[in-house]
Amino acid sequence: MMDSSLKSLISSIEPPNAEARIQAQTRLDSLTKPPGSLGQLEDIAVQVVAITGNVSPSLPNPIVFTLAADHGVTAEGVSAYPQPVTAQMVKNFVQGGAGVNVLARHAGASVCVVDMGVAEDLKALSGLVDHKIALGTKNFAKEHAMTHDQALQSIQTGINLVKTACAEGKNVIAVGEMGIGNTTASAAITSVLTGKSVAEVTGRGTGVDDKRFKHKISVIEQALSLHSPSPSNAFDVLVKVGGFEIGGLVGIILGGAACKVPVILDGFITGASALIAVALQPQCREYLIASHVSQEPGHRMVLEHLQLDPLLDLRMRLGEGTGACLAITLIQAAVKIYSGMATFGEAKVDGAVSQTSGSPVGS
Repeated sequence: MMDSSLKSLISSIEPPNAEARIQAQTRLDSLTKPPGSLGQLEDIAVQVVAITGNVSPSLPNPIVFTLAADHGVTAEGVSAYPQPVTAQMVKNFVQGGAGVNVLARHAGASVCVVDMGVAEDLKALSGLVDHKIALGTKNFAKEHAMTHDQALQSIQTGINLVKTACAEGKNVIAVGEMGIGNTTASAAITSVLTGKSVAEVTGRGTGVDDKRFKHKISVIEQALSLHSPSPSNAFDVLVKVGGFEIGGLVGIILGGAACKVPVILDGFITGASALIAVALQPQCREYLIASHVSQEPGHRMVLEHLQLDPLLDLRMRLGEGTGACLAITLIQAAVKIYSGMATFGEAKVDGAVSQTSGSPVGS
């Protein structure tokens, strides 16, 4: 059961502003171009206006949240990399040397690295935001990944992160993650909430060989058989087979929708988190922007289930928030097109000729 404060936040989330959406589309159709000719850039502009309710949107002031945690299920040998790599990569993030750091700088975004449950004491690490819940989840092949209270704590942490960022003027939220074993948790979540088989949604993650890949599928299947997480209870799914960073991402998505800011998803793990968030509050879906589709097979199925059209397909599978950073640049472009492009009337350019009246349209 969720607590009253989380229920209250979930119930407070409203659909994006329908009137602002109409006004944005009207403006886009009056710009000096054939209607719809800028494709998804126009869709993004309309979505940003509808989400914020501001028909004169501010330029994006983005932040990337990269949440890190370890997973007890790595004890089952489901990853090509050992668990200590999570902590090692967190150190790389805060030193600015990872892929997400480079692409965030390219996009003009700040990066907030959050320890949700890394299996190492990182309190002395400068630049890391410490919200450690425990030293990783339990091994969900044998027991529930986390307790009810830990799941609540992870979601509430994500909500608080967004509220603080928005209070500081951030108006676009991008999400990423780091956690050895988290594609295993994400495959389990995706199988339960989409109804797809484990074999369909499970990929090779960090690049496991054939033998370990088959073992990974078997571990997930046995865990789902052991715990029987309910497809109608997304919170139950998080408790039984989730991760602390996944719970934090759920909170960020819920918090972003409550604060009326766009939330840019990255890859498979953020997508699995979105499945939980949207199951808890379906209105969240309209606040999400899918940055790209990764090479993890489950990610495409997640996006299809959520009815989200990815902006990019670059065969990426790194995570961290790298794809989300690239999408920030497209959102910046979309807002600039919407705000800065001249209308037919302003530019004194004839619009399209109506086939019925023979007079220019949009002039």
